[in-house]
Amino acid sequence: MSEQSFAALGVSANTVEALAADGINQPFPIQALVVPAALSGSDVLAKSPTGSGKTLAFGVPIVERISPQDGAPAVLILVPTRELAAQVADAIGSIAKRKGLRIAAAYGGAPIASQAKRIEGAHILVATPGRLQDLVERRRVSLDRIRVLILDEADRMLDMGFKPQVDKIVRRVPRERQTMLFSATLDGEVGELARAYTQDPARFEADHANGRQNGEIDHRFVSVPHEGKVDALIAELEAERGLALVFVRTKRGADRLVAKLHRRDVRAAALHGDMTQGARERALERFHTGKVTTLVATDVAARGLDLAEITHVINFDPPEDGKGYIHRVGRTGRAGKSGSGVTLVTPEQQADVSRFAVSLGHREQFENEGMTVARPRLLYTSRRGRRSRW
Repeated sequence: MSEQSFAALGVSANTVEALAADGINQPFPIQALVVPAALSGSDVLAKSPTGSGKTLAFGVPIVERISPQDGAPAVLILVPTRELAAQVADAIGSIAKRKGLRIAAAYGGAPIASQAKRIEGAHILVATPGRLQDLVERRRVSLDRIRVLILDEADRMLDMGFKPQVDKIVRRVPRERQTMLFSATLDGEVGELARAYTQDPARFEADHANGRQNGEIDHRFVSVPHEGKVDALIAELEAERGLALVFVRTKRGADRLVAKLHRRDVRAAALHGDMTQGARERALERFHTGKVTTLVATDVAARGLDLAEITHVINFDPPEDGKGYIHRVGRTGRAGKSGSGVTLVTPEQQADVSRFAVSLGHREQFENEGMTVARPRLLYTSRRGRRSRW
């Protein structure tokens, strides 16, 4: 952690006490970087990996900068998933309450009428783009008095196709506002979004090593025959202690794998998009409390999942690319704790997995299993000038 204190960053004694009551006494690097600029009212762009403490990097300044007399809502935090919405609201809730501020979350998968009632009078609104757009169109919430706009995990919102809703929402927010954007990358489409939504922003980057508070992640790639994947998975689960997050490609695949694990006396639960919100919350609660030690999830369902207790991530089905690998394995090794990332690789998957493993600096770990790294795909120009891969 940083040697600095929150008080030295300009945070009030009241908020410092609220943080201390939650066991938070020193700022993480991303917090030390962002908080002073955010307190001054500057727009902020922050490149920060998951698990780096970014929620309080924007949570502390907004609690400091607004008061119960401000509009309702005065702060809008846009997030890509319902799980992340609930987690952000929970993380900021205690320090907000200390200042007399109400915080509420709005997301799909829950009754919109009861949710609309809960957010009435909330000073801080955490919302997914789709549900918020629905509430705005029904005139159940007004964005006319927003003073601070935060886009959390902006890259994932774009990956999930939320840009049209985000654009519509931002057009309804006052131009005179503070905007903070947090993302795992600030390149490409995210960079264009940042330029469109911010004015003369302060830019910060917390790298993976510092941003994770020196949490070590052990990367392993395990060669398995297709018919031996379940056995290999169970061997990994029996060898490890703690909570395991297992990734599969499809919703049906998650349910099928959980059934197979149950037959082998492994305590497991599924998490995917076909489940009701109540079922998802029950699965997460059982996982969080250790009633089940293995959570089998699809990529979309696990986005926003933030549990420091996850000791290892196992890719039962490998991700499609390096970006997917980073997002998955980033669910462990959080907030100073070590973790493991294990990818099961069948013979037909070796070439594709080896390419992103090498690109991420894991060539040695891949070859340690006796697997061969595939030749890179080279570009050539055809007679018509088109670039192709072979």
